[in-house]
Amino acid sequence: MATYRAPVDDALFLLNDVFHLDRYGNLPGFADASPDLVDAVLREAGRFSEKVLVPLNRVGDREGCVRHDDGRVTTPTGFKEAFKQLTDGGWIGISAPVEFGGQGLPATLTVIVNEFLCSANMAFAMYSGLTQGAIAALVAHASPELKARYLPNMVAGRWTGTMNLTEPHCGTDLGLLRTKAVKQADGSYEITGTKIFISAGEHDLAENIIHLVLARIEGAPAGTKGISLFVVPKFLVNEDGSLGPRNAVNCGSIEEKMGIHGNSTCVMNYDNARGWLVGEENRGLNAMFTMMNEARLGVGVQGLALSEVAYQNAVVYARERLQGRAISGVKFPDKPADPIIVHPDVRRLLLSIRAFNEAARALVIWTALKGDVARRSDDPKDRQSAEDHMGLLTPVIKGVLTDRGFANTVLAQQVYGGHGYIAEHGMEQFVRDARIAMIYEGANGIQALDLVGRKIGKDGGRALLAFLGEVGGYVKEKSADKMMSPYVVPLGQAVTHLQQASMWFMQNALTKPDNAGAGSTDYMHLFGLTALGYMWARIVEAVLAKPTAAATANAKLVTARFFMERILPETAIHLARIQAGAESVMELPAEAF
Repeated sequence: MATYRAPVDDALFLLNDVFHLDRYGNLPGFADASPDLVDAVLREAGRFSEKVLVPLNRVGDREGCVRHDDGRVTTPTGFKEAFKQLTDGGWIGISAPVEFGGQGLPATLTVIVNEFLCSANMAFAMYSGLTQGAIAALVAHASPELKARYLPNMVAGRWTGTMNLTEPHCGTDLGLLRTKAVKQADGSYEITGTKIFISAGEHDLAENIIHLVLARIEGAPAGTKGISLFVVPKFLVNEDGSLGPRNAVNCGSIEEKMGIHGNSTCVMNYDNARGWLVGEENRGLNAMFTMMNEARLGVGVQGLALSEVAYQNAVVYARERLQGRAISGVKFPDKPADPIIVHPDVRRLLLSIRAFNEAARALVIWTALKGDVARRSDDPKDRQSAEDHMGLLTPVIKGVLTDRGFANTVLAQQVYGGHGYIAEHGMEQFVRDARIAMIYEGANGIQALDLVGRKIGKDGGRALLAFLGEVGGYVKEKSADKMMSPYVVPLGQAVTHLQQASMWFMQNALTKPDNAGAGSTDYMHLFGLTALGYMWARIVEAVLAKPTAAATANAKLVTARFFMERILPETAIHLARIQAGAESVMELPAEAF
């Protein structure tokens, strides 16, 4: 069976030594996040993930969720008890507003905790993760009455939340959705339609499920301008907060899917179900994007999380599996063969994964801290800068971390050889579970188009220029430091490639938009590699500045050098593909495929 140990010490190193959490003490909630408290929170989250959730991961994969004839859904053995432990521990609400029963701690802590939960059991973690996204949307956009009615129980985990966008005929193009909303005399709406691919749409973990549903009010404008967002509870809620009768929403079926079997991915049918408007009429996408952006960052974390757990297991196997002798000479003469970790190609696989994981964790934490600034700072300039960062990096984190995360689970599986292909060791489950992260919450091709088509040119390119200015300035500042030179010189080349790619789009995409479309995924990955390279430079700087255990420091410096020498040069390939343009991509007529 697969094992897992939460990377608590690495997360604490990033928080304290790389990003200096103590410098954020002026923000609400950060003063309460003392070093001792942060340490305790992360270690307890790690313990819960390792001891409670890891043993249930394979159980959930094998059993899946079961839909009964009456529409009820039961989750795999042990999930209900584990969810109660999760809610009893207050994990859903650690960053939620205190006024609704949360602890008000930095959202950055929730992001780190969610990495641990997803590594241990991604399908299980989705139930609480979606609830946190729904909470964020309601906090930002719901009326005081709706907040008071729904948020306390959601924060406590007694009720969970979902996001209902996709319909059988429309996914990314939400302007085509048909679910309708009819206003009633009491101000509520009757919601009718079918939604598909709804994660955690029906289950037995909580006493109520609060669906956030996109629908079109009768007479609303066509397209995305006529979409509104509604709260549609599984059970209606009485004025005193108690549960009333069942609402007219039910699970029509559970999707049979490749992975995340422990999560109930449902077809949800709304048949004149009662719902209440969130925010303004015809402004539903604006409200839903709050949840979607939370979810996209969370899905990026899933890519990292599965890469991490796959790596950990591959390392254990590589140390123990005896096969052949080292090509440089016998390393373990007392054994019938050397462990496969002596072989350069196995080390290449492992270091490729590790070099991604540590930098990706840094990128996630850096961006999560920016999110806290955007939500909590009282300085308009700081908020704007943080919001720019979040908008620019959200598609990068979602797309690059899930693409690389899936690829890394495959690399880790490769370390096992044939044993990775069979179910016994759990590696094939990591591959199957990781695959969905590249697809849901906006397929990665859409993330790339969002980055190139909207984000890099937004507000005159303000966010992109700030990013290039920060990283370029860092390279210039550290270029004279001989200890940093092996890291900042390759980073400087990557920044140049990113600048060249951005300029090429400016010169070649306006008159021929297909050039942007053809190069968008390469641009997203070029951007992601540059950002990861910047994270490695920041990590190295922190290692060199503070004496740490020699073995730990050396491991980080060597891993960073591996990234700079063997992974970051891929930016040149991405640049060449971008500059090749769209001609060969678009030349063949459709019937020639």
